[in-house]
Amino acid sequence: MTRWLVAGASGMLGTDLVAALASRGEAVTGLDRAGLDVNDAASVTDAITRHRPDVVVNCAAWTAVDDAETSEEQALAVNAGYAARLATGCAAAGARMVQVSTDYVFAGEDPGRFGGGAGRPYAEDDIPAPRTAYGRTKLAGERAVLDRLPGSGYVVRTAWLYGAHGGNFVRTMIKLEDQRPTVDVVDDQHGQPTWTADVAGQIIALVHAAAPPGIYHATSGGQTTWFGLAREIFGLLGADPARVRPVPSSTLSRPAPRPAYSVLGHGAWARLGVPPIGEWRTRLHRAFPELLAAQRADVAGAAAG
Repeated sequence: MTRWLVAGASGMLGTDLVAALASRGEAVTGLDRAGLDVNDAASVTDAITRHRPDVVVNCAAWTAVDDAETSEEQALAVNAGYAARLATGCAAAGARMVQVSTDYVFAGEDPGRFGGGAGRPYAEDDIPAPRTAYGRTKLAGERAVLDRLPGSGYVVRTAWLYGAHGGNFVRTMIKLEDQRPTVDVVDDQHGQPTWTADVAGQIIALVHAAAPPGIYHATSGGQTTWFGLAREIFGLLGADPARVRPVPSSTLSRPAPRPAYSVLGHGAWARLGVPPIGEWRTRLHRAFPELLAAQRADVAGAAAG
């Protein structure tokens, strides 16, 4: 039986990954910040020595995109320094490692405009060109893992995540539909809404397929905009999608630029013979009852408190 160690186990993806592994009868240990200090190399070494994992999955990350613009050194310590310490520990223990990464390692422009046809998704081997501090620190984490584990390191990039166990766009739209007559949402950023439970499944499939080391993209199929996603959510709630109004990104002032194009390709899964995640709308419909229940439970808990 494969022994798994999940770092960042209390986060949205980490929670779903630990649950998915446990439901499959896998031997899994999930550690949060209290159980695994990201700034302490000895803590990392001790955890790997104590739990003797065959696979370590790093779901821990600095994900505050805007804050990273003014705190890049701190973000780098988490997104690259911690990943490097985990990879060093895995190398010493002979364990494999999965590093979760992001679409922000790319420039966020349609790669088709540089050749290959309009609308071409970013391939796993396209050259990264991050435009934000967050993207730079996550790219540094990717390289730290692949450099230290050339024969047993994996990078799984994902994007536009939603899930039941944390704040995200889908749950925000559920809340706003109940609070506002109309909602303005940007319509010029393209990506793939992706359920954390689906990413968890892809990570497990990757490891069990004895996949070659390297980079894989775990996002839903197809593409939409945040505006398109919001309208779909309103429809699932039985609300009028016309209450969602499109606006350009220029109406929002943020320290870190958001990618205009975050669509990732899935060629590595095809080469591996493992099906990629399904179409984004189909997967959202499958996930929605769980997200709605979680959001309503939070609202009820806040009202009771």
